[in-house]
Amino acid sequence: MPNVSEAVVEALQRAGIRYVFGYPGGQNVRFIQAMHGSAVEFVLVTHEASAGFMADVTARLTGRPGACLATLGPGATNMTTGVGNAFLDRVPLLAFTGKMGRKWQGRVVQMQIDHRALYAPLTKWTTELEPGHVHETVRRALAIAQAEQPGPVHLDFPEDAAEEDTADSAGDSPGAAPPIAPAPAETLAWAEKAIRAARRPLVAVGLTMNRAGATAALRAFLERHRLPVVSTLMAKGQAPEDGPLFAGVVGRARREIVAEFCRPADLVIGVGYDPVEFNYEDWVGKDVPIVHVDTTPADLAGTHRLACNVVGDIRRSLEHLAAMPPIRHDWDLSALPAHRRRLFEALTPRQPRFAPHHVLLAMRESMAHDALLVSDVGAHTHLIGQLWDTRGPGNFLVSNGWSSMGFCIPAAIAASLVRPGRQVVACTGDGGYLMMVGEINTAVRLNLPVVFVVLRDRYLSLIRVKQTRRRFAWSGVQIYGDGYRPSNTLFGAPVSVVESEEAFRAALARALDAHGPVVIEAVVDPDEYDVIV
Repeated sequence: MPNVSEAVVEALQRAGIRYVFGYPGGQNVRFIQAMHGSAVEFVLVTHEASAGFMADVTARLTGRPGACLATLGPGATNMTTGVGNAFLDRVPLLAFTGKMGRKWQGRVVQMQIDHRALYAPLTKWTTELEPGHVHETVRRALAIAQAEQPGPVHLDFPEDAAEEDTADSAGDSPGAAPPIAPAPAETLAWAEKAIRAARRPLVAVGLTMNRAGATAALRAFLERHRLPVVSTLMAKGQAPEDGPLFAGVVGRARREIVAEFCRPADLVIGVGYDPVEFNYEDWVGKDVPIVHVDTTPADLAGTHRLACNVVGDIRRSLEHLAAMPPIRHDWDLSALPAHRRRLFEALTPRQPRFAPHHVLLAMRESMAHDALLVSDVGAHTHLIGQLWDTRGPGNFLVSNGWSSMGFCIPAAIAASLVRPGRQVVACTGDGGYLMMVGEINTAVRLNLPVVFVVLRDRYLSLIRVKQTRRRFAWSGVQIYGDGYRPSNTLFGAPVSVVESEEAFRAALARALDAHGPVVIEAVVDPDEYDVIV
């Protein structure tokens, strides 16, 4: 008869979960032992927040829930940052925390806090694993995690329960979310009517599209009606960014140029548009009606106009709208190339010194067509959001609902682990880099060929820009003192420090050919952020 830990591992294996990322403690060693030699691999990280980030990215890239593990107390609190990322970036995962045995519940014990109260605001469900109910609980957890909107589930694991035998049956189903129903015919009819009545309808694509399996349907809809389109940061690549209809990313660098193009719109068609990235109210005028095509109803203030909620399977909704006879509209699509040139020139000002945009353009020219770019959060994210061509969906990873600094390094490691053979390049500012630099050791230990590009400009540049605009002093934003000296190796990973575009291109070419992790510190002038962000 298996013990509870072995039953949990069996349930994870049946669900297609291959990795559990985490950090061991006395309360979870039985669980880790159960994974040893099984098809579910425990991956040691340097910090529990990384475990959550890595589980998140694994789910994004594999389509199956991720899994992470921490011990009690500070291990559990550390992991909340990564779990919160999955919660607001809409990613399914299972978050396990070890805890004291059941006899200690309600007692004052070292390191013990109420894990379920801690995780309740950050998860869709929190529960405790019990003998006799393991498979039932994991099946329910998997179904809840994957149901719209997807997100994390917390499973508290008492150390004595982990040791006990359990006789519950695995059952037939590993735990799946129910299928998404099609949108009602009457709401699709209302959407058609609103689209036909508009003179300048504009499409806005959001992050729900990343899990909708509807990229082809979206592109067919855009082409059928020749509609201009904007995107949120996390939905980059769903609409072709080098195509004739793309107008830019809302809420990112030089947003005023994108907003100027959008201003004449008299209808916004939000497709998979999740306001957790950028609220409609932040860029859509109060007098502009919205057709919201998503798996959940629109979250919209009463000051704005909702034409209709098309709630249901996005792919089917788009296929229906793409089957409409082509609509007539008043957009001058011949003006889009000039708009795009203006936006590009505004993002790439002439700079006598080595600047962030030089790094990004060199990366795009050097990296493979299907390479994965992973971005951290900061001033450079605004530039990447607008300037980087992802060349298709799924080639760009970033946190925007949660927007956590430190996401980039562990996310890139997970991406390389689950997508072997793909080029993976991480791009981070030095603030995010210092938060998670210890995970470079994880990349070295796993021998993963990730290229970590660090834009070293000595400041928390996004905050510095905000301080400048409010005429505040630059306070609390300088990262390095005068005594900082870079190393030529980090935990065994070679480090190149470059101060020019030519040197960066050469270092990047070597790094992309390497068989293990490489760090490139690009010493850039951050002044362009003052005008771009």
